[in-house]
Amino acid sequence: MPSKKRRRTEDRATIHPKNKYAGNPPDFALLASLYPSFKPFVFYNRDGRPRIDWTDFNATRELTRLLLLHDHNLHWWIPDGQLCPTVPNRSNYIHWIQDLLSSDIIPRPNNNGDVVRGFDIGTGANCIYPLLGASLLGWSFVASDVTDVALEWAERNVKNNPNISELIEIRKVECSPSTLTPDGLNNGESSYSEYGEGFPSSTLVVPVSEDKSYNGPDILVNVVRDGETFEFCMCNPPFFESIEEAGLNPKTSCGGTYEEMVCPGGEKAFITRIIEDSAVLKQSFRWYTSMVGRKVNLKFLISKLRELGVTIVKTTEFVQGKTCRWGLAWSFVPPSKKIITPHVTEKNVLSFMLEGIQRQVSAIQILQSTEYFFQAGGASCKLNASSFTVDITASTEHCNALLNNEVKHLDEVSSCSNVEKAPSNLSFRVSVFQQMPGTSLVKGSLQHRDSPLSGLFSSLIQQLEASLRHKFCREKTGTNFI
Repeated sequence: MPSKKRRRTEDRATIHPKNKYAGNPPDFALLASLYPSFKPFVFYNRDGRPRIDWTDFNATRELTRLLLLHDHNLHWWIPDGQLCPTVPNRSNYIHWIQDLLSSDIIPRPNNNGDVVRGFDIGTGANCIYPLLGASLLGWSFVASDVTDVALEWAERNVKNNPNISELIEIRKVECSPSTLTPDGLNNGESSYSEYGEGFPSSTLVVPVSEDKSYNGPDILVNVVRDGETFEFCMCNPPFFESIEEAGLNPKTSCGGTYEEMVCPGGEKAFITRIIEDSAVLKQSFRWYTSMVGRKVNLKFLISKLRELGVTIVKTTEFVQGKTCRWGLAWSFVPPSKKIITPHVTEKNVLSFMLEGIQRQVSAIQILQSTEYFFQAGGASCKLNASSFTVDITASTEHCNALLNNEVKHLDEVSSCSNVEKAPSNLSFRVSVFQQMPGTSLVKGSLQHRDSPLSGLFSSLIQQLEASLRHKFCREKTGTNFI
C-alpha cells in the first residue's frame, strides 16, 4: 500500500502548462557556461547534477537576473535585501490570470479591444509581475508601492527595458504618519534575508498588534483613481505577522524588506483589506486576485467573500519544486452563464463545481466515473487521461436512456462503444479540473450546436452532476452551474 506521503506527491498540482519552464526547468550548467557571473554560484552534487546554494541571496538574485535576461530579454536588478522573486513561480500566477481573462465565466468587455490593463499591489523593487506580463503578453500595468527604495528600483527596472516601458506606470502610495512600520524602513535602511542575516535590530521590530485587522497604507481605495478600470489586480501579500516568523525557513534566502514580508495580522488581514476594498470598487476590476501563502487561510477568505455576496470565486495551486502557494480570485461582474432549459441551448459550455470531495479522490477517478456514466446509457466515450477529458457521442436512444436512468448491461455498453458520429448525434466533451484538494470543476463543451439533440445537452450535464455528487461529495447540494 503506498504511503500517504507518496500519495500527496502524486496528487500534487504541477507547474502551469503555459509556463516557459513546464517540462524544461532552468539549466544551471548551461547558464554558467553562457554567463561567467553565474559560474561561481554553481556546484555539482555526487550525482553530477548542477546545484546552487538556495540560502545564498547573491546566488538566487543572479539566477533571477539571468533567467529574465536569457529567457525573457529583460534587464533587471535589485539592491541587497530586497525581495528576490523566483521566475517560474511568478510566471505561474501570470498564466493563471491569463486563463481567467480568456474564460467565459464572466462577460468579456467589448469597449477596449485587446487592451489588458492590470494593477500590481505592492510591486516591490523587483517589479516582476508587470515586467513578465508586459513582455510575455503585452499587458499594461499600474504598479503601486510605498517605500522610496521599491519605487526607485521598480522605476529603474522599467526604464531599463524601453521596449515595454510605456506599458508600466509606477505609482506611489502615500503613507500616513500613523501607518505601522519600523522607523527608517521607508528609506530602505533595513532589511532581512530568510536565512537569518541582516535582521533589523530589536528596536526596529514592531510588536504584533493585538488587533488583527489591517491598519497599514491604502491598498486599492484611494490609490485607484476616479474612473479607472482594470481587467485584474494581483498581489504577492506580506505573508507574515512578525519579522521573526518570516525568518523561520533556513533553507532559502529570497531577501525581503519589512513592508514586503510583514504586516500585523499577516496575509489574512492584508487580503481581507483587498476584499473590503473590492466591495467598494466593485466592477472597477473584472477580476480581483491575490496569492495566498497558507492554505488554512483560504477557507476564511472565501467565507469573507461569501459574506459580501460574491458569487464567483476561483482558487488554484501554484507549485514550484517543494514550494506551494495558492491563488484566490473573485469577481463582482455578473456571470455570463445561466441554467438553461432542456429544450433550448443558449450556451455551448456548461460547468459545475464539485465541493466536499473526499481527499483521496483524484481528478482521474472523477473522469473515469464520467466515462462510465455515459457508457452506461450506451453512448460512445473516448477518455484521454493526459488531458483529463472524455469525448462523448450519443444518439437519441442513448440520450433518452441517460435521462430516464435506463442503465444498459455491460455487454450492451461494449457493443455501443463505437457510435458513428452522425450529424444527428450529440457530440460533446467533458473536462475535469482539480481546483484545490476537495474541489473540482467539471466542464461540458458542446461540439456541434446545430445538432437536433443539442437541446438535451444541459439536461445530460445536470444528470451527470447529480451522479457525481452522489458518488463523491460528502454534502449534496443543488445545481450550481458557473
